[in-house]
Amino acid sequence: MSDLIRSLFLTAALAITPVVTSAQAADMTDVNEIVSQSNLAAYYKANDGRSEARMVITDGQGRKQTRQFTILRYDRDDGGDQDFLVAFSRPADVRNTVFMVAKHTTSDDDRWLYLPSLDLVKRISAGDKRTSFVGSHYFYEDVSGRNISEDEHTLVDTTDEHYVVDNTPKDPASVEFSEYRVWIDKANLLPVKIEYKDSAERLYRRVEVLEVKDVQGHPTVTKSRVSDLVSGGMTTMEFRFIKYDVGMDRSVFTERSLRKLPREWLKRPKS
Repeated sequence: MSDLIRSLFLTAALAITPVVTSAQAADMTDVNEIVSQSNLAAYYKANDGRSEARMVITDGQGRKQTRQFTILRYDRDDGGDQDFLVAFSRPADVRNTVFMVAKHTTSDDDRWLYLPSLDLVKRISAGDKRTSFVGSHYFYEDVSGRNISEDEHTLVDTTDEHYVVDNTPKDPASVEFSEYRVWIDKANLLPVKIEYKDSAERLYRRVEVLEVKDVQGHPTVTKSRVSDLVSGGMTTMEFRFIKYDVGMDRSVFTERSLRKLPREWLKRPKS
C-alpha cells in the first residue's frame, strides 16, 4: 500500500471517529424536548397528509368487525393547531359517517361526529375524548393525539434503542388512567409502545406500533394495535395510500364538510 493511500485511509478514519463518538453521546436528556420531538414525529409530518385505514376490531370472544375510512390532516402551525377529518366508507352501516377535530394546543380540542342515518351533527365534549372511537379499542383522543401539556413527563430510562418516559395527568379526574409509560424509538422519535395503568396500578391498556415504513422521506406508522388487557379484546389498524403535502387548505375542515364530503381529497392519490 502506498504512503498516499495510507495517508488517505488515516485521514478518513480520523474524520469518522469523532462523528461516531458524537452520535454515541447524542442522547437527549431533556424530557420535555424528547416528548415535544416525538409529538412532532408522530403527528406533524409535512404540512398536510391523507391516508386510508382499515380497522379490525376483535372482542374478548374473538368476534371481529371491520371499519374502513380515510383520514385527512392539515397543520395550521408546525407543532401547533391542526385539523383532522375522518370519513368512513365501510361497512354500509357507517358509510359517510364523519369525525372531525380542530386540535388546539392552548385549549380543549373541538370534535364533531356526523351521523348520516340521523342527519345529525353531534358535538363530542372534552369529557368524551377518552371513550371508544366508533366501537373500537382506540379512543377519540388517539386519532389526533393527546396534548402534551396535559401531562407531567419523567425520563425513566435511556436504552440503546429507546427513550422511556412516564407520564402522569395534571388533571387526574379528567382521564381513566393514573399514568402511562411510552417507549420512544431513538432512531425516528416515534412512540412505539404505550402502556396505561389505572388507579390500582393495574396495567389495563397497551398501544403498539407493528410496522413503520418510509413515506416520502418520513418514517410513518403503517400498522398499529390497541389491546384491552382486561377483556382480551384488541383493534388492529393498517394504513395505506399515504401521501404528504397534497396541497389541502383549511376550507376542507369546516362543518359543511361533515354533510358534504370533500370528495376531491378523499380520492386515492396517483402514484
